[in-house]
Amino acid sequence: MWHNVEQNSDEWFKLRIGKATSSNFSKIMAYDCKKWGQGAIEYAEKIALEIATGERDETNFKSYYMERGHELEPLAIQMYEKLKFCSVTNGGFFSDNDCFGDSPDGIINDIGCLEVKSVVPKTQWKRIKSGKYDETYKWQIYGHLLIGGFKWCDFVSFCPEMPENKQLLTFRIERDEEELNKLNERLIEFWGLVQEHVKILTEEGEK
Repeated sequence: MWHNVEQNSDEWFKLRIGKATSSNFSKIMAYDCKKWGQGAIEYAEKIALEIATGERDETNFKSYYMERGHELEPLAIQMYEKLKFCSVTNGGFFSDNDCFGDSPDGIINDIGCLEVKSVVPKTQWKRIKSGKYDETYKWQIYGHLLIGGFKWCDFVSFCPEMPENKQLLTFRIERDEEELNKLNERLIEFWGLVQEHVKILTEEGEK
């Protein structure tokens, strides 16, 4: 189900309560899916607490780079629209069976989506030299493709300090059904871990 809400709005945060969201899928997919890392365990506990209390976790840390990204994202999307001759609509929030959620940074013609990263010159230079997107965000992108049902996602790297022809880089990631199946299976396993914690939090009495 798609919700037409703005990212970081009160309604957006409310929709995320008790759900595993794609920005954290890398924690779930760590260790080649052979075990749960500490990041996945702590994330499962966080979600379980939100389910048990109905309250949003308030401990999320926002760095300078995160704030920068939020402020520059509209400029990146405007430049993308100009260069690609297209219109980008609100990414909103996708929810899947009350367990998982996803917020692409924009939607193109209902078949594609955007993941925008606003970076400093040093990072942009690294991406120019590598000629590929940063695979740190692989599972976040595949989360867009899986939950949103998109055919492709454009990873956009934006740096306004660079020369004009290097300010915006675009890398297209197409659907890979094998990888999407791998992600889906792991998410189901992860939700079992979440439910284990929920059971502990909600069972009556003391042992």
